[in-house]
Amino acid sequence: MAISFSNQTNLRDIWYTMIGIPGLEYSHTWVSIPICSMYIVAVIGNSLLLFLIFTDHRLHEPMYLFFSMLALADILLSTVTTPKMLAIFWFQAGGISFGSCVSQMFFLHFIFVAESAILLAMAFDRYVVISYPLRYITILTPSIIRKMGIASVIRSLFICVPLIFLVYRLTYCGKNIIYHSYCEHMGIARLACDSIKVNIYYGLIVTLFSTCLDVVLIIVSYFLILCMVFRIPSRDARLKALGTCGSHVCVILLFYTPAFFSFFAHFGGHSIPLHVHILLANLYVVVPPTLNPIIYGVKTKQIQERVIQVFSLSRKC
Repeated sequence: MAISFSNQTNLRDIWYTMIGIPGLEYSHTWVSIPICSMYIVAVIGNSLLLFLIFTDHRLHEPMYLFFSMLALADILLSTVTTPKMLAIFWFQAGGISFGSCVSQMFFLHFIFVAESAILLAMAFDRYVVISYPLRYITILTPSIIRKMGIASVIRSLFICVPLIFLVYRLTYCGKNIIYHSYCEHMGIARLACDSIKVNIYYGLIVTLFSTCLDVVLIIVSYFLILCMVFRIPSRDARLKALGTCGSHVCVILLFYTPAFFSFFAHFGGHSIPLHVHILLANLYVVVPPTLNPIIYGVKTKQIQERVIQVFSLSRKC
């Protein structure tokens, strides 16, 4: 579908229609059930994790402060996209203004880049705790952690603010159907009728020098961690050291695997069916936020004890 615009039409007055998952429109109701369930679990689980950390001074150690950053990012990531996604699935309410679409695009990419930086900081945290256990608290002080959090936000702003100008500089002349359940950079750019080479190159450069660089640094961190672990003479101590990294590795795989799949689908995966790409993109914004608090709850003894304590107190009341 296309609509015609006069030369006087203001770009901000243009409305677009998101159709959800192309080819699976008749299954939207069924698809919405697991997505809605996971979104509820994600918000409750991450909110509970934030509550547990901020109400217990024993959990104010560096690792748990990074957990709280990740939990907040997960709540924001799922909330930026899922409510509108469910509105499309339940009420066919796919209409969105250009400004709202660009805002959603910005916050989606901003939170993604910030969360990638948080995962890198958590890898550094694991390296410090295993390599310098006696100096762990003195190296990663609350002040340093606060600065790392601010740096991740500033880096995300520098990377994502140009996306707004890149989509606003394009000329739009008729296409108003977005074959997706939420707005993202290349999805908006492909609606333009002029060249989007700059958008493509910027997307590639940003991915290489932010997300891919984060992944490389995380791999280097874990390589150094493994080198340190295998120098430990005691087998039990080695297993304990590796166990402290297990939950973080699971979260890293959950976060980056679908992200890179979506990236390759955009820039070279023409053989991937569109409905498969969009379905996985939808799951990407709810599955990691849902599973992250569960993984940390299962793998972290202190959080388990705090959960039991909170619920035992609530029963007594």
